[in-house]
Amino acid sequence: MSAPFGTTRTRPAYTPTASGLATRPGRWIDGWNPEDPEQWAGEGRRIARRNLGWSVFAEFLGFVVWQLWSIVVVMLPAAGFDLTSGQQFWLISVASLVGATLRFPYTFMVARFGGRNWTIVSAGLLLVPAILLGVVVQHPETPYPVLLLVAALGGVGGGNFASSMANITFFFPQREKGWALGLNAAGGNIGAAVAQLLVPIAVTLGAAGTLNLSLAGFMWVPLILVAMWGAWRFMDNLSAARSDVAGAAAALREPHLWIMALLYIGTFGSFIGFAGVFPKLIADQFPAFSTFSVGAASLSLAFLGALVGSLARPYGGRLADRLGGARMTIVALGIMIAATLALIATLPLGSFWLFLGCFLVLFCATGVGNGATYRMIPSIFAARGAATAGEEHAVSTQRQGAAALGLISALGAYGGFVIPQVLNASQAASGSYVPAFWGFVAFYLALGIVTASVYLVPRASLAGRIV
Repeated sequence: MSAPFGTTRTRPAYTPTASGLATRPGRWIDGWNPEDPEQWAGEGRRIARRNLGWSVFAEFLGFVVWQLWSIVVVMLPAAGFDLTSGQQFWLISVASLVGATLRFPYTFMVARFGGRNWTIVSAGLLLVPAILLGVVVQHPETPYPVLLLVAALGGVGGGNFASSMANITFFFPQREKGWALGLNAAGGNIGAAVAQLLVPIAVTLGAAGTLNLSLAGFMWVPLILVAMWGAWRFMDNLSAARSDVAGAAAALREPHLWIMALLYIGTFGSFIGFAGVFPKLIADQFPAFSTFSVGAASLSLAFLGALVGSLARPYGGRLADRLGGARMTIVALGIMIAATLALIATLPLGSFWLFLGCFLVLFCATGVGNGATYRMIPSIFAARGAATAGEEHAVSTQRQGAAALGLISALGAYGGFVIPQVLNASQAASGSYVPAFWGFVAFYLALGIVTASVYLVPRASLAGRIV
């Protein structure tokens, strides 16, 4: 049997620590148990927080690379590229399609190779789409299939979320997992906003009226190298980390997983989908407001959407703790419906500020919905465990719930592909985005009805609990 990646096969040297942990070459730690109060108070908390910090930074860059094309696409015409609106939508959405798909295998990479080792590799993979983007945007004659391939490679940044979350969950005790995972997720989500804020500034600053569009990719290379170095120097691999393939297989047979996946498509999928397409919607509907001049640089306000949604996510989880996940999810969906209806009603007025305001409310609601929906998942599987207590199961509902968190996050990310494609189809068929927004209203309404009927009504299958 081959040795795990990052270990040595020749008589590994074990070094005991003050808390009884044992370290091996390659920064492997044996005997990790964050539920042990003595170990956690001794070295555990410090080790966990150090790994969390570098994990957040690497995942942040993953979201940056994942969302780069969302802002680059609107600048391609000025750089000499001749693309149809449909082609632009595909460049925006293909990375979400790839990223969502990669989340499935990425979930199991930490247990296979080690969290530190896989963070080095997954961060290093970000260099490929970042550098290739910097190269291809310098050549307006680049064939469209090549552009599409480079945009698709940005999906590796979306996959990073799954492995990062899987890694951090092993480091923290149960009582602190919510805080740690919430911080990890929010730190990553903000990457979308930072990309949309800094790229327009970087490519226009000092460009003397032209675009230095290659910087959109190249500017992130030094930071990616820092993330790789930081993971190599400061992160750790845990021999206690184990992937639960049986738990994942059992979770896939649970009907509630698929219901929650739909809810997560509606909340997180809407967040990442609208975050990706927002710069193009502004450019299409209000070209005069696509960018603002700030000195010698240009600024796009599109970043505000992703920023608001990212910052709202932790509050959604906190409110769900107090009021219940299902109730907060319904409230979030209700606000999403109201904001979308307001958007439909005010579009004919041609007011950019009303358009921006409606979208910021919509983004805020998706962020709250993200946190609330994600909080529902462990509660549902805990209720399933109480309802089936005494029955014999091959896989515990606790293991199923842990696996479901990763699977649902992967399925929900497909919304980042669906939202732009629905908008693309609406524009192509009717010349307007309004039919798409009506479709979103109907979808959110259906999700609200499902949530209320399944999770706000006491059921024997959920031990009579309201989630």
